[in-house]
Amino acid sequence: MNVKQFVRQHRDDWKQLEEMVAALSKSRNAITGENMAKYHRLYQKAAQNLSYSQTYFQHDEVTPYLNGLVSKAHNLLYKDQVSSVKQIRYFFSTKFIGLLLEQWRFVVAAMILFAIGGIGSFLAVMNDPLHIYSILPANIAQGVDPEKLGSGGAVDSSLMSASIMTNNIQVAMLAFAGGITFGILTVYLLIYNGIIVGALAALFWHHDKSYDFWAYIVPHGMIELTAIFIAGGAGLLMGYKLFVPGPFSRGYQLKQQAKRSVQLLLGTIPLFVIAGIIEGFITPASISLEAKYMVAFLTVIGLILYIVIGKLKLVKATASFDS
Repeated sequence: MNVKQFVRQHRDDWKQLEEMVAALSKSRNAITGENMAKYHRLYQKAAQNLSYSQTYFQHDEVTPYLNGLVSKAHNLLYKDQVSSVKQIRYFFSTKFIGLLLEQWRFVVAAMILFAIGGIGSFLAVMNDPLHIYSILPANIAQGVDPEKLGSGGAVDSSLMSASIMTNNIQVAMLAFAGGITFGILTVYLLIYNGIIVGALAALFWHHDKSYDFWAYIVPHGMIELTAIFIAGGAGLLMGYKLFVPGPFSRGYQLKQQAKRSVQLLLGTIPLFVIAGIIEGFITPASISLEAKYMVAFLTVIGLILYIVIGKLKLVKATASFDS
C-alpha cells in the first residue's frame, strides 16, 4: 500500500475524529455517552494508523498530521485540562523542540541560503572594497566606519534593545510570511541578510578589524541568527508544501503547514527577546572583546542545552504516551 492509498482508505475516519475532537474541545458535554464509544474506536484506529505510518511513511506529511490528531484525541480523552501557564511551559520546553527537530532540514536550508549570500558578498568586497557601495544600501555603506567601532558614545540601552528586538521580529515574520509566495520571498530575505553581514565582515577584514567586528556581532548574533533561521525554515517549509502538496490539496497544505509554521515562529520570540537584551545592553558595553566572545560562547552552550533537554523531555513524553 502506498501513501495515497493509505490516506484515501482512512481519510473519512480521520475527518470524523477531527470533528469530534473539535466538538469536545468546545464543550465537555458535546459528545454524549453513546457517541463516546465511537470516539474511542476512532481514536484507537487513528493510533494504529499512526503506528503504521511511522513504520512505512516516516518522512511523509501524513505522519506528523496523524501524530497531532492522535495527541489531541488522547489529551481530551485521558487528561484534564491543564492551566495556561502549563500549556505555555509545555510548548516552549517540549512541543517547540519537537517541531524544530521534525523540520530541521528546512532550518539548515535557511542557514545555507544565508551563508551563500554572506560568502558571495564577502568574496566580492574582499577583492575590491569599493564593491560595498554597489552591494549594500547607501545608508549602510556610507554610515559604516571600521575605525570608529565601539566608540558610539552613550546610548539608551533600553530603547536600543526594544528597537532591535522589534526589528528582528519583523524580519522573522517577513521570512515566515514569505512562505505564502512559495518561499520565494523567504529565499530572497535570507540571502539578502547574508549579503549584508558578509559585505560588512569583508570591509572590517580589510581594516584588520575582524576580531573586533565579530566581538560585536556574535554575542547576540548566535541567538538572533538561530531564531531567523528557524523562522526562515518555517517559511521554506510552507513554500515547499505549496510546491509539492503530495496527496493533499494546496489549500489543505497551506492550512496545515501554516499552523505548524506559526508555532515555529512563536517559539522564536523568546530567542529574539534574549538577543535584543544582549544587543542592547552587552554588545555596546565597555567590556573587553574577550568578555563579549565569552558571552557568545555561553549563548551557544545555552542553545545546545535547551535543545538537548527539550529532546529528552520529548522522548520521555512520547514513551509515556505509548505506554
